[in-house]
Amino acid sequence: MTAESSREFDVIVIGAGAVGENVADRVVRGGLTAVIVESELVGGECSYWACIPSKALLRPGSVLHAAQVVPGAKEAITGTIDAEAALKHRDWFTNNWQDGSQVEWLDSAGIELIRGRGRVTGPREVQVEGLDGNSYALKAHHAVVIATGSTPTIPDIKGLKDIPAWTTRGATAAKEIPKRLVVLGGGVAGVEMAQAFARLGSDVTLIARGRLLSSYPEEAANLVLAGLRADGVAVHLHTDVKKTQKNDDGTVTVTFDDKTATADKLLVASGRHPALANLGLENVGVEAQDGKPLQLTTDASGLVEGPASDGTSGLWLYAAGDAAGKVLLTHQGKYEARATGDAIVARATGKLTGTPKPWSPWAHTANDHAVPSVVFTDPEVASVGPSLEQALLQGRNVTGVELPIDVSGSQLHSPDYKGWAQLVVDEDRKVILGATFVGPGVAELLHSATIAIVGEVPLDRLWHAVPSYPTISEVWLRLLEKYGL
Repeated sequence: MTAESSREFDVIVIGAGAVGENVADRVVRGGLTAVIVESELVGGECSYWACIPSKALLRPGSVLHAAQVVPGAKEAITGTIDAEAALKHRDWFTNNWQDGSQVEWLDSAGIELIRGRGRVTGPREVQVEGLDGNSYALKAHHAVVIATGSTPTIPDIKGLKDIPAWTTRGATAAKEIPKRLVVLGGGVAGVEMAQAFARLGSDVTLIARGRLLSSYPEEAANLVLAGLRADGVAVHLHTDVKKTQKNDDGTVTVTFDDKTATADKLLVASGRHPALANLGLENVGVEAQDGKPLQLTTDASGLVEGPASDGTSGLWLYAAGDAAGKVLLTHQGKYEARATGDAIVARATGKLTGTPKPWSPWAHTANDHAVPSVVFTDPEVASVGPSLEQALLQGRNVTGVELPIDVSGSQLHSPDYKGWAQLVVDEDRKVILGATFVGPGVAELLHSATIAIVGEVPLDRLWHAVPSYPTISEVWLRLLEKYGL
């Protein structure tokens, strides 16, 4: 028989992924009580089906290829990737999809967990249908935070709904490597999984409606395209899929242009959108407009703007991470979560009224200026801030500085190293606005660029930051010299 209990907390967080965990941690550190509501694994998408397992699948191929191109090391390479061992390591990295350690952390941090599905039923009110069969009526004294992440966007393709296709969850949790794999989508997840499975032994075909990695400079995308093709991936760009069908033998046939591709598995990697369905937000006036999917609008602290914050019931509804819909990246979501948690505490204690100032502890200001991202292909793509094309479209007075990465450090990394770098310089302030690096090992260059942008380091001062020799970081010097310093 279902039992119902009423509970009160200072803060209710719906979603126990990395974002929800960080919000709850910050409010508890600030002296408030918090409960997290979660229907799946504590730790969320990144820990079990996204960042962690995908990088675990990519890493063996990257390491092997790095050794295969260095004289002295390549002569020692006599075998190929052991796919079974790679999958086993992936399982270890995801803790075999068990969240016991994450639950222990919540307990040690003083955060309560209710396993179930939460719905907002009124201002500061959440009803939870518990996985234990019980119902919980929760009341928040200060805030309810939506931290439910995102969900895959499935394109409207004839026959697709009738096929048991993989989304990224299926790919990252694969129990065996398919002999043939077709990937729909040329974004980050599509190119990463295409290369990972190609190096693990699949015959991979990738189909994209536009070019690869459309949010990155084309020079970067072209180097990734060359890397995929070098690994045997058949890439079809600017291509529309006409239909998909399941065959009698369990395989899938994809029809595109005047061609077909048959695969043992089909991966749909065509983007993601905020997971806001069935949260009851309509009960507090937060609804989709003009037939469009629901999209939340938040202020710099994550406070949801609109009917839920019109002053009649106070400021209480927040969103952070993918659910807020601004930047769908785990590290940026955790950044938002920390600021949002601190803002909730600050408002509860009277330290914050109104909208927080930019770059204050309670504002997500970096979302507008310096969002770092890495595509973990081989070569890697590391980018922060706008590209030159994006900055010009924004009407900025900018100069682009681009050159191949050809320094002693890159030559040491690999005799046939191929890379590219771009700086976007704000000519009005004489600071860096954006940076992109492409090549093996460039992900570790990114944080220095992020610091330069966030800190608004003047170029004439940045010139005094001498890169170590011989490292790939020497490209910084070459870029600044090309600019004229």
